[in-house]
Amino acid sequence: MHSFDDIRRQLAQRPARILEEPGPARSAVALILGQRAEGLGILFIKRAPRPGDPWSGDLAFPGGRLEPCDSGPQAAAERETWEELGLDLQQALNLGRLDDIAGAHLPVVVSGFVYGIGLPVGLTLSEEVEQAFWTPLTTLRDPRRHGPAVVHFNGSALTRPAIDLLGPGHKVLWGITYRLVMGFFERLGWSVDPRPSAYPDGKD
Repeated sequence: MHSFDDIRRQLAQRPARILEEPGPARSAVALILGQRAEGLGILFIKRAPRPGDPWSGDLAFPGGRLEPCDSGPQAAAERETWEELGLDLQQALNLGRLDDIAGAHLPVVVSGFVYGIGLPVGLTLSEEVEQAFWTPLTTLRDPRRHGPAVVHFNGSALTRPAIDLLGPGHKVLWGITYRLVMGFFERLGWSVDPRPSAYPDGKD
């Protein structure tokens, strides 16, 4: 079982890859770990349906765009988490930074920051969030939950690598959030052998 200290040490073994190209919009998210009875879990949200939002209803990490008031991407991730969930990450353990991810379909760069918190914790969902839930790392690493899935983005049906978090009839985790999760696993030295993918180049 990994502790917060273990994860902090492993993330510190190499600096995160930071994308600084001018032009793309910048966003930041928080990968929040909590210690549960069944081991560490990660906090995900389901975004509320919103007209004009290309990620409407998707599973994601809390986060959003950098605003002029933010001192940097980490400040944006913490501000957005507070606004979306009422969770103050300045009181959490800062465990490290993930590699930046560039969007494949939209000009955006997303930075991810890893936190550890004690549980239980109360959450107050904003109107932008339909649901918040914890998924054990053992579930996320289960290869039976990994594989290609048909997803919908901007009116198109796409086949992409995904993780089935919630079971049949529910949305899967895919896209930039999926890539951040897999990058987190890679930084920790974890491997997952998913079902054969119909989209082997790994784009979202």
